[in-house]
Amino acid sequence: MSLSNQIARMLMEMLSEDGTTEIQRNELAQTLGCVPSQINYVISSRFTPEQGYIVESRRGGGGYIKITRLKLDRPSVIMHTVNHIGDSVDYSTARAHILNLLDNSVIAPDGARLMLSAVSDSSLRLLPPQIRDAVRASIFKQMLLEWNRIKDSQTD
Repeated sequence: MSLSNQIARMLMEMLSEDGTTEIQRNELAQTLGCVPSQINYVISSRFTPEQGYIVESRRGGGGYIKITRLKLDRPSVIMHTVNHIGDSVDYSTARAHILNLLDNSVIAPDGARLMLSAVSDSSLRLLPPQIRDAVRASIFKQMLLEWNRIKDSQTD
């Protein structure tokens, strides 16, 4: 198992209790026998807002990094995602959002596959490259809003 996977697994275990953990980067690096920048890399690549995490940090002698897993209801998760997408989104970011929604049971596997297909580069290949990410964002946000509307009508 790679060092990055070990760091990620350890952080996930620390989060499993209540969805929040505070770490001191230097102490964790020393425990794992790595450099502190490796901890930063794992946090910045695997604990992102797209993946459902908020990361806060404080520098200095008593500095820490606080990681919080978002725990929102379905409509809130969808609105958080829509707001985070903005006016433009590349495929890898859209994919990360979709997989996070799937992992949190906000969307079903079939819905995730359809969304991934709709926002894929191959689906948008006929568009000029300079507008693909804007069109992808618009399509993705519209799918999320419609998914939310459908689910709300099913609970009425």
